[in-house]
Amino acid sequence: MRFSPLKVIVVAGMLTSPGLAFADEEAEQMMQEALPLMYHTCTTVIEEADGNEEYILDVVGKMTALSLYNRQVDIEAHATSDEDKAALRETFLAALKDGCAGDENALLGGVVDNAVKTTLGL
Repeated sequence: MRFSPLKVIVVAGMLTSPGLAFADEEAEQMMQEALPLMYHTCTTVIEEADGNEEYILDVVGKMTALSLYNRQVDIEAHATSDEDKAALRETFLAALKDGCAGDENALLGGVVDNAVKTTLGL
């Protein structure tokens, strides 16, 4: 079964819950895990995953956590209820989809960061 790039990115984003605040050691570990993945574009992450949606989820999740950390965002300050978090997730997914639809060769880290910025109104 062949997955469309946008569908897989959106599914990965749906499963990715925006991260929480990190302690310094956790932040360093998060950066060490995310930085080697920053070469991915909307297309290459899907190609490299070769149908493994868990891989895409992992990549998008690490990039999202890094973006939130770099922007010093505490999601709890933006959404406290499950409904609020679901609304943020929907906005984030729409921004991810739009970012990749506009340029499938865009660097995924930039698309994720722009989606975080758009979602939170930063």
